[in-house]
Amino acid sequence: MGFRNVLIESPCKCTYQGGYLVVRKEDAVVKVHLSEISSITLQSTQSFVSAYLMSELAKAKISLVISDEKANPVGQYLPLYGAHNVSKRIAEQAGWSEPAKKRVWQRVTKDKICHQARLLGLRDRHEAAAQLETMASEVRSGDTTNREGAAARLYFPALFGSGFSRDIDCSVNAALNYGYAVILSAVSREIVARGYLTASGICHRNEYNQFNLSCDLMEPFRPIVDRVVFDNVDADFTKTDRRLLVDVLNHTVSYRDGSYKVSSVISLYVQDCLSALARRLSVEEIEPFDIV
Repeated sequence: MGFRNVLIESPCKCTYQGGYLVVRKEDAVVKVHLSEISSITLQSTQSFVSAYLMSELAKAKISLVISDEKANPVGQYLPLYGAHNVSKRIAEQAGWSEPAKKRVWQRVTKDKICHQARLLGLRDRHEAAAQLETMASEVRSGDTTNREGAAARLYFPALFGSGFSRDIDCSVNAALNYGYAVILSAVSREIVARGYLTASGICHRNEYNQFNLSCDLMEPFRPIVDRVVFDNVDADFTKTDRRLLVDVLNHTVSYRDGSYKVSSVISLYVQDCLSALARRLSVEEIEPFDIV
């Protein structure tokens, strides 16, 4: 698995040559071997990508994220066949039981709220952190009492200020959306690489969303983005901020008695969740991680 998250910000032509991504700009040519790349994010609408390169990216299971004129991610290119046994995995996915889905969603939601509480505690919001810890302990199978929603209503104003809402147009929300898109692309890549469909979720079931399952399994990783945004984004969402958020996959967090890159934790956590959905692993055996 590659370790570089390539960010392309200026007009260029991207091609493939002898195992390398070749980026030709007006004043320079840059080459990166595909074996080193985890994902590529195009932030310039004047970037041209050859069909040959896209074919090789699909073979190498490298995610290609496309941005709009405001440099916000709006699309993702993933391989059609991420594993040799795709048909078997899709049939397995169709057979996931409702109890298994509800139990995994309960675990994912508890992990997310615990991580939100952890971040609030680290940023001296101790009263709100304690309330979220209580909410995490109250999450039922399938989150039938919507502790996730209640936690969000408390968490975001506690972290970003009493007047903050996820519905307002501001630099913080722009940065959050950008960072979440980075996490979503990484989770989608792992799901596809294992032969499953990103569109068939366990809680998210929007018929117009092709990333329902990705949206489900990315939830516990959102507070990692929140931490970066809280620490770095002020009045403006800058190019430097975008670079920091693309690089969030290379941050290290505590996992399995050691320090792992976020990209590696995403891979292993997604695998645990998929195994639990297929009942090859108990929900209790899904390995927890920290956000620092």
